[in-house]
Amino acid sequence: MLFNSTKYLFLRKTMTMKLHHTLILLSLVTLTSCSEESTSDLIDVPLVENVTYTNTVKSIIDNNCLGCHSDPMTNSAPMPLNTYEKVKEYGENGKLIDFISRTDETLMPLGGLRLPQPTIDLIIKWRDQGFQQ
Repeated sequence: MLFNSTKYLFLRKTMTMKLHHTLILLSLVTLTSCSEESTSDLIDVPLVENVTYTNTVKSIIDNNCLGCHSDPMTNSAPMPLNTYEKVKEYGENGKLIDFISRTDETLMPLGGLRLPQPTIDLIIKWRDQGFQQ
């Protein structure tokens, strides 16, 4: 009986050590694979020299804004952003870049995450290049 108790205690200690080592390993993997300094988590935005509504901005608006800013609008959106003319008008009055650049609860897209800065920079570049269609 003494032999079995010793064997049981040895197995329990071994299993506890293995579990402990596994938890340490998992913790290290988790901590090193996900950090704010990881560039692998970032969205890759291709370098675009000539930003136009058709080649760049339309897809950003379609994917991030039309859920509310379509026609008809939803969620109390004040204007549709479903055409070049409407997006350009909202860009020219400064409200488009203002709302997507915010970091408080009034940021757009409403209820979502802030657009990545490189995406916002593309819309700023579109403005700086004269809102080309």
